[in-house]
Amino acid sequence: MKNTMAIDGYKAVIEYDPEIEMFRGEFVGLNGGADFYAADIEGLKREGATSLRVFLEMCVEDGVEPRKVFSGKFNVRVPPELHADMAVAAAAAGKSLNQWVVETLDREAHA
Repeated sequence: MKNTMAIDGYKAVIEYDPEIEMFRGEFVGLNGGADFYAADIEGLKREGATSLRVFLEMCVEDGVEPRKVFSGKFNVRVPPELHADMAVAAAAAGKSLNQWVVETLDREAHA
């Protein structure tokens, strides 16, 4: 996956901030915020591990589950024309619309 980094099983999205000329990482899927900055990849790994450790320690102190819980359900609004095209694509693949969407999202999320 592009622009992501895994540290101890937690994923962070990485981007470059040209204003401060540093990379910024932000852990996603947490019940709170944990970000970190560094000028290079090794620094990102080191700072990310520190940021994550501090976040997890605070979760223990506060009795908070660190990871968000996802239900597996969400609503997506698409233009009617796209909805129709998706239904055709699913039917052509011999799949339900839900199955087609799940497979498409899974493929893109792991590209």
